Amino acid sequence: MGLRPSALTFDFIAKCSTTKARAATLHLPHGPVQLPMFMPVATQASLKGLSPKQLEETSCRLCLNNTYHLGLKPGQATLDAIGGAHKLQSWPHNILTDSGGFQMVSLLKLAKVTEEGVRFLSPHDGTPMLLTPEHSISLQNSIGSDIIMQLDDVIATTSPDLTRIREAMHRSVRWLDRCIAAHKKPESQNLFCIIQGGLDLDLRRECCKEMVNRDTPGIAIGGLSGGEAKAEYCKVVNTCTGLLPDHKPRYVMGVGYPEDILVSIALGADMFDCVWPTRTARFGNAITNTGTHNLKNAAYAYDFGPAEEDCECMCCRKPENGGLGITRAYIHHTAAKETAGAHLLSIHNVHYLLDMVRRAREAIVEQRYPEFLHRHFDRLYAGDKSKYPHWAVDALKGVGVDLMSPQH
Repeated sequence: MGLRPSALTFDFIAKCSTTKARAATLHLPHGPVQLPMFMPVATQASLKGLSPKQLEETSCRLCLNNTYHLGLKPGQATLDAIGGAHKLQSWPHNILTDSGGFQMVSLLKLAKVTEEGVRFLSPHDGTPMLLTPEHSISLQNSIGSDIIMQLDDVIATTSPDLTRIREAMHRSVRWLDRCIAAHKKPESQNLFCIIQGGLDLDLRRECCKEMVNRDTPGIAIGGLSGGEAKAEYCKVVNTCTGLLPDHKPRYVMGVGYPEDILVSIALGADMFDCVWPTRTARFGNAITNTGTHNLKNAAYAYDFGPAEEDCECMCCRKPENGGLGITRAYIHHTAAKETAGAHLLSIHNVHYLLDMVRRAREAIVEQRYPEFLHRHFDRLYAGDKSKYPHWAVDALKGVGVDLMSPQH
């Protein structure tokens, strides 16, 4: 297909000598980001409850915006007038936008997917609307995001209709060709393809081959995290990463639970995103090394420790070290009635996941990722190996890490 212009460079740093985990630096138009990485989701061009400065202080350098929502409001004319989403939300770092297609599935009674695009009813006034690959790319060109996603035909992995899954996979390949043709700014925005094929590994292999041939700057594995069994999810990720080039970033869409991320890194994936850390914060949940704790529970009313001991987020850090020194008791007090508790937990949870992947990267570079995995699961399940999830044990065993054996 010949080399296309690209607005990223991928500097390979290290590969784990046991697993398929990789460390790299991704240079994007708004600065470098370290891989592996977690991307917080700022759907409407804002991370719910956080200012751009607070998001920056979590160490985030690449967040997600939602094409579909920004296309509705503020709308393409406003985005063009201000010069894109970076200026709209005062965010000096990188942005990735999804294509808008997933919202058609998740939010709306989907009228129809045709070869032309996705036809659906407007959630505002019920008028019929059409999202085509060309329109999705045009919206993302106006948003100005550093990474843009192709419009793909998304089918739930739990669907029993293999004929429809096969059709969606082939259509996603055809739609990628239309996205590439419609992309007006390849020198400043990176178009990623999305591999589909449900849980059928042969379809996934076929899709990988087609997508790799089209030589986009990065590659996503889509259609997962939709309720499929974790063991099936791992097989798809492992199969796909085995067929992808070493010199391009690999993005598994919609993944945010800590153990899912760490296992997926071991299977060779680099980038992840999910609304979970901020959504669960709004329910009063703090993500920690020992699991997710609901600080609304009465047990925390007299707990004057931080959400997580030794956490360096703005929320947990002591005032003498420039932090806020917020206690679990204060979040317990505010989480149910005030928005402040949810905001503080959002800061903590986003920081926790970003710091977790930073530590994972360090472990990969220092050739101790298997030990890192042992330690993470040991802390999470308080040393009780009988509680380790079978899917994680099996997936990691497949890449040379036996969680059930004593650590060396």
